[in-house]
Amino acid sequence: METIEALTIEDKIINLDREKLDKLESQLRGDLITSQNEIYDEARSVWNGLIDKTPAIIARCMNTGDVVDTLNFARENNLLVAVRSGGHNVAGNAVCDEGIVIDLSEMKGIHVDPEARTARVQPGADWGDVDKETQLHGLITPGGQVSITGVAGLTLGGGMGYVRRKWGLTCDNLLSAEIVTADGEIVTASANKNEDLFWGIRGGGGNFGVVTSFEFQLHELGPEIYGALTIYPFEDAVSVLRKWRDFALDAPNEVTCDAYIWGMPPLPGVPAEMHWAPVVIIAGMYAGPVEEGKQRLQPASELGTPIEDMSGPRPYVEMQSDLDPLFADGQLYYWKSLFSDSMGDELIDEVVAHAADKPSKQCLFALRTLGGAMSEVPEEATAYGNRDAMFNISIDNTWQDHSKTDDMIAWTRSAWSNLREKTDGGVYVNFAGFGEEKDTLTQAVHGKNYERLQQVKSKYDPDNFFQVNQNILPSR
Repeated sequence: METIEALTIEDKIINLDREKLDKLESQLRGDLITSQNEIYDEARSVWNGLIDKTPAIIARCMNTGDVVDTLNFARENNLLVAVRSGGHNVAGNAVCDEGIVIDLSEMKGIHVDPEARTARVQPGADWGDVDKETQLHGLITPGGQVSITGVAGLTLGGGMGYVRRKWGLTCDNLLSAEIVTADGEIVTASANKNEDLFWGIRGGGGNFGVVTSFEFQLHELGPEIYGALTIYPFEDAVSVLRKWRDFALDAPNEVTCDAYIWGMPPLPGVPAEMHWAPVVIIAGMYAGPVEEGKQRLQPASELGTPIEDMSGPRPYVEMQSDLDPLFADGQLYYWKSLFSDSMGDELIDEVVAHAADKPSKQCLFALRTLGGAMSEVPEEATAYGNRDAMFNISIDNTWQDHSKTDDMIAWTRSAWSNLREKTDGGVYVNFAGFGEEKDTLTQAVHGKNYERLQQVKSKYDPDNFFQVNQNILPSR
């Protein structure tokens, strides 16, 4: 284990008792990392290259005991706390300036019970890790659409994946969780233990404690599925999107089908001059037998004249990881989203107009069809809001040049504001920019559930110890 020397970060010094630091270091099974460690810059970096924060201490936890000791140390020394699981949060809430990071990234254990159809997952795992283990038994739980996404953040915020219309959100498939609360207590949250906390963590984000274990319900699917993947020219975007909307809304719950206004991915076989040329991509998955999927998803390949149609049977884990290379570590990301009850022709026209004006070739407009099993769960059953919405529109801006950052963020915010005026839609907590709209964001994310969330916050974290997140204030 590395020796702690100074806690100087540039000219910022946090005055901590050396004996207390030594004691914490001796307690931990993992490493205690400061700016004097060679691995400090690596340890503080996260997926979004836009984030550049300098914590005083990073406690790389190996088990729940490490989490308890670190959390108690932070509370006793009045330190700002960030919790890192996968480090994939766009807003960079996995790290903080001058405080302490409870780093769970080494806690990656996964245990699958194929008979009970459950999986217990530690918070450092990503969805690729989970899919690899569950697919050994022909099982899945609804995860994200990029396999390098962390399990913890996606689940606590809701979790929209390729089977959401059949089996709901990721948080709808959560059976229980082990949580370390702000006072250092280890509790289990489930349908019959600490029910209020279980309600809150399903959509309320990381506001209530550090989750050290998730238990998920599994479903039979794979290893082969039928996936739609058809690329249309951008010139046909309006026509293709209107037909996609009608098809997706009428499809059975086994079909989840999304539309991406993006650039031509730099895939093998794509000429260099076509890389990131504007296109419309229709991508969907069938949560059922392959032959049924072929029939049900065929219309997605007939919305116009495709540039390329790569639809067909494929391994589930392959489709889940298709997008990984396009969302690599270190790129610059700023994402904002909104929900909409409908996708009228006028709204489609507006989305296409903004996509034609995008400042980065890698900027993605992701249009997701909702409904199905998602909307069958009552709004008040979990903390996740906006269940009645039928669409989610996400503006996922990506670029590489730091000098363009201000312009990229300003453009994204402007496009989002314009579309929000036309939808009056709520916001998905996992794609909420940097949470700038603090006065309106909580209501936009949680709607009528917000007051109850404040009550849960007051019970389990009355001093707002966990505040490096899309924060819910305790009720007073």
